[in-house]
Amino acid sequence: MMTTNDKVTRFSATLVDAAADAGRRRNRSARKQLEHWVRIGQSVSEQTSNGGRRVEQALSGELASEDLTEQESIVFSAEVEAGIAESLPTVDFGAQRAARRLSSVALDDDGNIVEYFPDGTTSVMGRA
Repeated sequence: MMTTNDKVTRFSATLVDAAADAGRRRNRSARKQLEHWVRIGQSVSEQTSNGGRRVEQALSGELASEDLTEQESIVFSAEVEAGIAESLPTVDFGAQRAARRLSSVALDDDGNIVEYFPDGTTSVMGRA
């Protein structure tokens, strides 16, 4: 039952499924596992240590990721992975490639291999 302090939010099905799997191993519900992960992420993000600043420098390109310690590299990789996962649903790679005058190849809903040209035309190349 929700308390007055709870707020509704949405998570991807993949993330909820992963939380349910991880939670089962630790006797937590999917919700409790998500909350656990959020608290860990919050704690890591709030760290103002030298290592935290170094990870931020690596993320901004001011420091080579190869210069990070093993622990810093773990945080760096997690930040990169999360950033990619967050941006994938909103990025239109086809439009970006077309703007650069590049064609793209993808599967359509019927399983056909289709080439998409920058001018908006397409050509079915065959079945996958």
